[in-house]
Amino acid sequence: MTFATTPTPADQFTFGLWTVGYSGADPFGGPTRAPLDVVHVVEKLTELGAYGLTLHDDDLFAFGSTDAERRRQIDRLIAATQATGLRIPMITTNLFSAPVFKDGGFTSNDRAVRRFALRKVLRNLDLAAELGAHTFVMWGGREGAEYDSAKNVGAAIERYREAVNLLTQYVTEQGYGIRFAIEPKPNEPRGDILLPTLGHAMAFIETLERPELVGLNPEVGHEQMAGLNFTAGIAQALEAGKLFHIDLNGQRGIKYDQDLVFGHGDLHNAFSLVDLLENGGPNGGSAYDGPRHFDYKPSRTEDESGVWASAEANMRTYLLLKERAAAFRADPEVQEALAAARVAELSRPTLGAGESIADLLADRSAYEEFDSGAYFDGKGFGFVRLQQLATEHLLGAR
Repeated sequence: MTFATTPTPADQFTFGLWTVGYSGADPFGGPTRAPLDVVHVVEKLTELGAYGLTLHDDDLFAFGSTDAERRRQIDRLIAATQATGLRIPMITTNLFSAPVFKDGGFTSNDRAVRRFALRKVLRNLDLAAELGAHTFVMWGGREGAEYDSAKNVGAAIERYREAVNLLTQYVTEQGYGIRFAIEPKPNEPRGDILLPTLGHAMAFIETLERPELVGLNPEVGHEQMAGLNFTAGIAQALEAGKLFHIDLNGQRGIKYDQDLVFGHGDLHNAFSLVDLLENGGPNGGSAYDGPRHFDYKPSRTEDESGVWASAEANMRTYLLLKERAAAFRADPEVQEALAAARVAELSRPTLGAGESIADLLADRSAYEEFDSGAYFDGKGFGFVRLQQLATEHLLGAR
């Protein structure tokens, strides 16, 4: 069996500078790898067939850098991308590492910190425009609390809204063409983080002054940390037109944020996710046309060669799952199982065209004459068979 597993820029695979550049440091030990220079990263990702690089401001230049040092690093990055053709479709701002942000950026109890955070983000939006990025991700890693009495959550949400409204106003006035993507996470590093899940963020977006400019950047591990089905959440985001960006990685259960290689966790869910992103719903529907972004961390156990092997593993796994999803869709037995499971019927409106409530109440076949008892020990949906077919395709057995 032949698999198309050689990535090209057409696949739109992107990596964060903070991902391949992860030094291996964790709360229990220091770095295990030397820092990687940004030009070297650009060259290696290009060599591996990636489409783009993403970054926080503080990934490119240290927090508190002088204007001259900041400019030098920006110019080096621009020169490297021009030489290689690697794109920078998304950037974000670090409002979580420096001590000043220990109680958050947009929602810190300290008003002066909130004003500093806004200025830092506004400056980075200018950089996003200069680099040609069209998406600005917002991960509120410190926007939260450990103690209920420490944070007025209602006021914090109001301040969050104030910040996002100001930022959307700024890009509109500047004509930048940048959209914002909120990245939810339930906890870590804070005990509880505001806008913890995809659903919380979607509800928040509808309260904004320019909701059309704000969408989502869901991450596999973040939603699974909350015990949620990532594919189901992505389907809802797609249906709402709010999937502006996506972070792919692996997670094994409800625990700390593992940031494993994509697919090195819940492989069944990774399979259904790739099928959805590439093909839309079972009957067609919205697919995803943006970058496939890998927000993972190369294991602390690896040297630099292992870093690049892990980057390749993300792309190869995605392409393998893409091929397996295409085979699954094309299988006549799968089509038969989908029909038996009445999957397509869910797309048919429950009420007929022009049917009123009165018409429904008058339809005796809908209730009085409906044989609900036939569903006891009968009328099975065959979902297990359908899942087994998916499993066999996933394992390459069909």
